[in-house]
Amino acid sequence: MDNQNKPFWTRDSSILLGGFFVTIFLIVYIWWPLAEEYLAYVDWNGAWWRYIDWLLLGVFFFMSITIVARANLKTDVLIVFVGIFGGLAIESWGTQTNLWHYYTAERPPLWIIPAWPIASLSIDRITRFLNWGIGRIETRTGEPTHRFIFSSLYWVTFASFLTLMLVFVSPTFDKSYTILAILLCVLLILTPTDYRLALLTFIAGAGLGYFLELWGTTRQCWTYYTLETPPLFAVLAHGMAAVAFWRTGLLVKMVLEKAGSRRLVTDSE
Repeated sequence: MDNQNKPFWTRDSSILLGGFFVTIFLIVYIWWPLAEEYLAYVDWNGAWWRYIDWLLLGVFFFMSITIVARANLKTDVLIVFVGIFGGLAIESWGTQTNLWHYYTAERPPLWIIPAWPIASLSIDRITRFLNWGIGRIETRTGEPTHRFIFSSLYWVTFASFLTLMLVFVSPTFDKSYTILAILLCVLLILTPTDYRLALLTFIAGAGLGYFLELWGTTRQCWTYYTLETPPLFAVLAHGMAAVAFWRTGLLVKMVLEKAGSRRLVTDSE
């Protein structure tokens, strides 16, 4: 995540932005009836700007800007890959256990899956920016942030999240999906690889997650069993998901690098 010296717009930015718009076009084209139903709420013959979903456009614009910032396909392809399968797993868990449901009653709806890798790219950029900002402060003050501060905040934050998670998902303790989700979160929390990046990733994920959840729940695109708009757990769960995706990406990268090094050794022999 340490590439703030690169220019804001790279060659890969154009490719990534193009892929982003193609994805949006395909979603609208394939699921046109849903898009048509959504657009029907706008009174195009009157004060149409009062009916425009400015929150959706704002989130869309923000993610469009962030995903192209210092894009690098070598790392971004992995983020997209993990985001797709991670998002599919999360949506399957939530909809199959009825923690939340979509207005289309799909379990899960495929049209929501592309939102996960797009959000993952945006969270990656936000995390980099936060890490860079802290680095700048450390440079100016000449004093590095003590590891104790991040480790303390890490344990307080993630212990609080786990407690909230146990309370929120308690109605589904009899579901294997929920047990696996809890075990995975516990494993990730108890094995931190970098307190600072883990905490910043969580903050970035929860920050973006708030606006995504605010839009989705207030528009009744998806609804949680608590009927909150949105529930605190759902917002913070985006932070935990971001950490899980980041850690998974590190694991996949390590496996690929080891496989590549072994292949080189074998070829040399």
